[in-house]
Amino acid sequence: MDTPEPFASWRLDDRVAVVTGGSRGLGLAMAHGLAAAGATLVIASRNLAACEKAAADIAAATGRRAIAVSFHAGHWDECGRLADEVYSQLGQVDILVNNAGMSPLYPSLPEVSEELFDKVLAVNLKGPFRLTSVIAPRMVAAGSGSVINISSTAAVRPRPELLPYAAAKAALNVLTQGFARAYGPAVRCNAIMAGTFMTNISKSWDVEAFERRARRFALQRGGQPDEIVGAALYLASDASAYTTGAVLQVDGGQP
Repeated sequence: MDTPEPFASWRLDDRVAVVTGGSRGLGLAMAHGLAAAGATLVIASRNLAACEKAAADIAAATGRRAIAVSFHAGHWDECGRLADEVYSQLGQVDILVNNAGMSPLYPSLPEVSEELFDKVLAVNLKGPFRLTSVIAPRMVAAGSGSVINISSTAAVRPRPELLPYAAAKAALNVLTQGFARAYGPAVRCNAIMAGTFMTNISKSWDVEAFERRARRFALQRGGQPDEIVGAALYLASDASAYTTGAVLQVDGGQP
């Protein structure tokens, strides 16, 4: 009997991955990881110049094709435009990573404006709903696909300063399970419920306050962006062929 190549099921050769919010932070780390595993990448976010730089860097580092597309996750009509553009250029989408998100600060709950509330739900919830709704049926028609929603531990441990964001991510967890049933068995849909990662946003934090809080984590620190890549590769690849509707917690053991 032939011995299978170790980790062959983790390879993503001949697959196309779309990563929203893929020009920085966790999105950029996952995009690099998916490309390193063999995928062709589509980097989509509002800042086209940043997407183009990310795509060029990924192509140079991995030798894989990577293209940039301007996309605002909070705008309903842009989801269909993004799907049409990707299928026009590349002919397929095998992996969709709904990573684009936002969590603006507000001084108090009574001071949360309707505009801020609507914007947070649009980017974190409406966008993933609509983009999955327009791409997953095409995945079904092609016979397979993997959708990965990037959620947050705020969904299950909501803090007062994150309530609109936490509500959107809790709803995203529900969508993950619902989409798994709606588009299975051809398409799998899972979520990564991310904890605290040391991305560019962390540079504005009160470092001492975070370090005190992090002592309560099992790993006693925040995560580095590349530490989410393994979870993304697992869910994107055939290694997770029997995993769908799952919400995978990657948070360093936060209480």
